[in-house]
Amino acid sequence: MSQNENAVTNGIFPMGPKNDAYAQFFTGQSYLQSLVADSAVNVGVGNVTFEPGCRNNWHIHHDGYQILLVTGGEGWYQEAGQAARKLHPGDVVVTHDGVKHWHGATKDSWFSHVAITAGTPEWLEPVSDADYAALEG
Repeated sequence: MSQNENAVTNGIFPMGPKNDAYAQFFTGQSYLQSLVADSAVNVGVGNVTFEPGCRNNWHIHHDGYQILLVTGGEGWYQEAGQAARKLHPGDVVVTHDGVKHWHGATKDSWFSHVAITAGTPEWLEPVSDADYAALEG
């Protein structure tokens, strides 16, 4: 069993099915469980789970934002031009409108967060294997 697998796959929110709808924007396997999908609310809320080594592509939220509430495992968050930040349960990340960023699991740990997202995402290039492999921990 990989590091933190039990804590993440049996977390407070359901893990959800394989994230096939967004698979083209991820390196590795992720899972997505929608928590709020109300057409009268202009915010999406979902539990995103990443297998070890999984991360999403660089992306930008236009006319909105993204808030990540880390619920399990260990992961990374990085904004363009900044050092990557290692994430642990209880960490909160606020990504402002128009900021290029990515997030995902560490190489050897499962990772989960609740994503609260508004606006329109623009999906960009994958995080390179070389850049990801260079991250410490």
